[in-house]
Amino acid sequence: MSFVIGRGEGKQGSQTGNVPTGHLGSYRALDGSEGARLSLDLDGPHAMLIVGKRGYGKSYTLGVVAEELARSDGVAPVIVDPMGVFATLAEPAEGDSIPTTVLDRPTVTPSSLDPRSWCAMLGLSPESGAGGLVWRAAADDSTRTLEEMRLTVESTDAPVADRRAAINHLEFAASWDVFDADGLTAADLAGGEVTVVDVSGLDPAPMNAVARGVAEGLYRARIDGNVDRLPWLLIDEAHAFFRGIAEPALETILTRGRAPGVSLVAATQRPSAIPAVGISQSDILVSHRLTSRADLGALEDARPTYMQSTLAERMPTEPGEVVVIDDATETVHAVRIRQRATPHGGSSPRARDVVLEGSSK
Repeated sequence: MSFVIGRGEGKQGSQTGNVPTGHLGSYRALDGSEGARLSLDLDGPHAMLIVGKRGYGKSYTLGVVAEELARSDGVAPVIVDPMGVFATLAEPAEGDSIPTTVLDRPTVTPSSLDPRSWCAMLGLSPESGAGGLVWRAAADDSTRTLEEMRLTVESTDAPVADRRAAINHLEFAASWDVFDADGLTAADLAGGEVTVVDVSGLDPAPMNAVARGVAEGLYRARIDGNVDRLPWLLIDEAHAFFRGIAEPALETILTRGRAPGVSLVAATQRPSAIPAVGISQSDILVSHRLTSRADLGALEDARPTYMQSTLAERMPTEPGEVVVIDDATETVHAVRIRQRATPHGGSSPRARDVVLEGSSK
């Protein structure tokens, strides 16, 4: 029987039967050999943070979690992919294939962002003339498209300069091609397959807009009882979203997602850029190697009392090795992440590969 991360001590024996559990990796023995199997609880909602410096495997580990979710019943895994590296989940896998849908031109509905987010995204103060008009248009329940928002602004008796400025900003947002009345809904994302929302071709503002719409949509759908499966939202390079307009939706899942059953798995190479709530609310921390003093300090500030040594003292040294801090069982584990069943799309290109390819032509 393997140990199950995220499942309380009294429930460790409950991973038999149909209770979803994913294979995360194996214990790292002192002699370097592979130890007993370690699994991840996929039955209940979790807030999980995966950290590590570049090249040590955080995106790889995120892919492992996605593979296990795709093989489990009752969950709906969604990956927000800002680097374009998770489409490989759809490629042939060792053993069972991983059911995957890749959305390379994702759109969301304008109403998926609240008025404050619209103003923040467009760089407008809500107190300004143009900002107030955009706020009013976003708050109007009858506006489902950017064109309807523009008409709402035009129909006001505000000064011409303010209306022109607001319309110019809305037209700028329209140029991003990420807003559509028929954009992504929770029903589109709530299947059993992995849905990869590829935002790699977008600038930070529209990228955050899509992430905000996806996160907000999944949370609302569970609150309203519109989807049965439990959503798992996986976000790579999470610091880029916690510092953008997606942050409020992500923090809502972190602080209130447990009751409706919405999980968040955030991966980042810069934990110091994650707000404190993103670390303190995570019940599972998976740390690859870190060397930045700021990043180690951010994690040390939230180090639980049951962890007797510092995180720096437990820090792994090789790619694929992690230390796992599990708040559900109040335990710490030295683990080697299992191999991916699908190709890893996040490997760095090598000059020698170019040379080899050239010589073979």
